[in-house]
Amino acid sequence: MPAHTHHRHGPHRHDHPASGGRQLRYALTLTLGFAAVEVAGGLWSGSLALLSDAGHMITDALALGLAAAAAWLATRPPSARHSYGLGRAEVIAALVNALFMFAVIAVITLEAWDRLSAPTPVKAGGLMAVAGAGLLVNVLVAWTLMRGERTLNTRAALLHVMGDLLGSMAALTSGVVIYFTGWTPIDPLLAVFVCLLILYSTLHMIGESLHVVMEGVPRHIDLAIVAQDMIGVPHVASVHDLHIWELSSGKVALSAHVVLNDLNQWQSTLARLNRLLHDSHGIEHTTLQPETPHTTHLLHRMRWRSE
Repeated sequence: MPAHTHHRHGPHRHDHPASGGRQLRYALTLTLGFAAVEVAGGLWSGSLALLSDAGHMITDALALGLAAAAAWLATRPPSARHSYGLGRAEVIAALVNALFMFAVIAVITLEAWDRLSAPTPVKAGGLMAVAGAGLLVNVLVAWTLMRGERTLNTRAALLHVMGDLLGSMAALTSGVVIYFTGWTPIDPLLAVFVCLLILYSTLHMIGESLHVVMEGVPRHIDLAIVAQDMIGVPHVASVHDLHIWELSSGKVALSAHVVLNDLNQWQSTLARLNRLLHDSHGIEHTTLQPETPHTTHLLHRMRWRSE
């Protein structure tokens, strides 16, 4: 009689990252191309808001490249060394990309402080032209990423792009204010404001990535409710040693010991449990071990003696 089972939908793992990887490559090409334009425009106009946006786009190019590489790694099949495959590479890439944003925020904030202490002239016309073009490019890149799968990896890459989009809006606003009022402090002030907005999302992304790395129960799943639903299946007396974690973004795994009233009903009970976990909770990777009340009692006694 089998002691465990695995999900019946394993092939889906290879389709999920491929789509995200294609969108990431398109976004990388667009971002890298316009980054050079913004650097040149920022140096020419003297705008910190525009240079900060250019800095975002350069780090975004690195972030998108890392995300695309991670999406490709996630398509690699399982091996003897990595029996679950390399899907968690996307989670690691998301964490690294979020940490990248801290460096960008720190550099821009320090430069903004210097600009507030010693204001520099800004060419408002050039600033508005380049910032307007950057805004359009960032909207296109964000739209490209949102069309793909929303994994943790692509969401971290999208965080960088949204930071760029906000940066372009801030630079454009800065150009308008300076053009009509001549008040240059608006440039570094808006740069800092964008950094604060990005910081909030960055901290959230880091927390979510670490939760997956630490194999926490996915936030959309309640461990107690899953256990209660499993006990509601006919012939299931109780469930113990229940563990639920994410293999990678959106791919949930479960393992548990299932105590049965009648071990002869295991095959039909197993099918019901797998269907329940898949349909009600979106869990496809399952490892279930059947036990009788007598077996469970013996195991608990053995554990107690070993302690």
